[in-house]
Amino acid sequence: MRLCCISLLASVIFAGIAVCFSAPAHAGDEWQPITPEELKMASEPKAPGAPAIILYRQVDRNDSSRAATEYNYVRIKILTEEGRNQANVEIPFTKRLENVSGIRARTIRPDGSIANFDGKVYEQTIEKTRDTKYLARTFNLPDVQVGSIIEYHWNYDFEDNYIFSSHWILSEPLFTKRAVFTMKPYSRPPWSLQWTWPAGLPKGTEPPKEGVDRIIRMTTQDVPAFVTEDHMPPSNELKFRVDFVYHDEIPETDVDKFWKHFGKKADGKVEAFVDKRKAMEEAVASIVSPGDSPEVKLQKIYARVQQIQNLSYLPRKSAEERKRENMKEIANVEDLWRYQYGSGSDITWLFLALARAAGFEAYPCLVSGRSEYFFSKTRVNGRELDANVVLVKVNGQDQYFDPGAAFTPYGLVPWMETGVVGLRLDRDGGTWIQTPLPMSEQTRIERTAQLKLSSEGDLSGKLKVTFTGLAALAWRIEERNEDDASRRKGLEDEVRAFIPSGSEAQLANSPDWQNGNGALVAEFALKVPGWASSAGRRVVPCRPFQRFREASF
Repeated sequence: MRLCCISLLASVIFAGIAVCFSAPAHAGDEWQPITPEELKMASEPKAPGAPAIILYRQVDRNDSSRAATEYNYVRIKILTEEGRNQANVEIPFTKRLENVSGIRARTIRPDGSIANFDGKVYEQTIEKTRDTKYLARTFNLPDVQVGSIIEYHWNYDFEDNYIFSSHWILSEPLFTKRAVFTMKPYSRPPWSLQWTWPAGLPKGTEPPKEGVDRIIRMTTQDVPAFVTEDHMPPSNELKFRVDFVYHDEIPETDVDKFWKHFGKKADGKVEAFVDKRKAMEEAVASIVSPGDSPEVKLQKIYARVQQIQNLSYLPRKSAEERKRENMKEIANVEDLWRYQYGSGSDITWLFLALARAAGFEAYPCLVSGRSEYFFSKTRVNGRELDANVVLVKVNGQDQYFDPGAAFTPYGLVPWMETGVVGLRLDRDGGTWIQTPLPMSEQTRIERTAQLKLSSEGDLSGKLKVTFTGLAALAWRIEERNEDDASRRKGLEDEVRAFIPSGSEAQLANSPDWQNGNGALVAEFALKVPGWASSAGRRVVPCRPFQRFREASF
């Protein structure tokens, strides 16, 4: 189970801070001056053929007060017709943790005249992952021509009372001519800040330095455009960036000593949470039968744990709403079992406690999800171990479980937790492990169809799509808080993506969205008009059905 919603969020809430930090004077509606050279520019020798380039970019991060903020300023030169697409602006943000405010934008025409943006700003969903919804503020700048300059600035307003691990992302989809970054850190004891640049820095860039005013600054130039490719490693592994990580104690620089200390501390926290042996033995007695085999016992425990209300996968509610529901704080596994609700990570630790109470040899493990980066011990950043799983010895074999990741089938862990490095915790500091990759037969998408070809050349009949393992998990997570209409549309769109254009596919059954240990089966009424034409007494297909080769007829 992921321990945080996105990689930015740290784990400790703080309150009562009254620190003042003045934003730069230009952080209002003022604009940087435009030079004649910028207006005349027709190309950039260091980015030949680029449709547009970033002339100037600025990021001013302020973590010093109760609510972190970040001011952003971007100036873009349009060099080709293709570059005019930059007029369609998207400012992404994460629904649960941040907001976008103070948007100002304008277009500078090639002759130097200005068209200020006074249109409407929209909010759109750009991506939904298993546990996070990514949105964007979108708008369209007016009168953008080849040779124009567009610029806009805005603020990110982060959720109150949280410490965030901050980032400067230097690599952008466009070549960046010059960029300036500042950081005002949170400095209240016992917190300290550490910063690194895992992928290095652009050529000629001096590392960030802290001034006498305690503001960290860096300037970079001529940053190559970052090109996204299919099946590439996580982009965070490849982008130039500076990571800022907060520590609640002086960080250890020796790699082995750091992880030994981290492992001991983490193990102590887990053991304090799960150490309720008597309550867990009573709970196990209500779940399993004395004659059950070890495998059956563990399956029953896993299934029962997944019935607990998983707060990590519900729509986000405010603290006030939770208070009105009179929800109790969960201090340990006994509380969780009593109240029958908890976070996903706590539910996974409950499974650990129950498995031990049932007589299994079981260990808590912290692992690093690989959807955003590849873990490296040398970065000495414990927050990169951002997910928890349980290792259980079953019939002499190591098996990994994460029941706190909703809808995850027994015997599997979510995709981002497979094949990754982790730390098996114990009182001595822990042992490094690597989770296994799933076998191909454990995760499948099977398509079978019974179709008839009419004399007019139309193909029609029934299509059955069966999602198993992690394929079913992905669908159930993505659609967990959606209504029937949204789920229907999602599945129908999935089918239309691999059948000829103009075909009809209508969902004909009600798939089981709740049982994570069962397949997700979707049945469709399918019609492909004009699929074949007559040629004498022979029927010749008119359109390819290439992706249906996976199906059996």
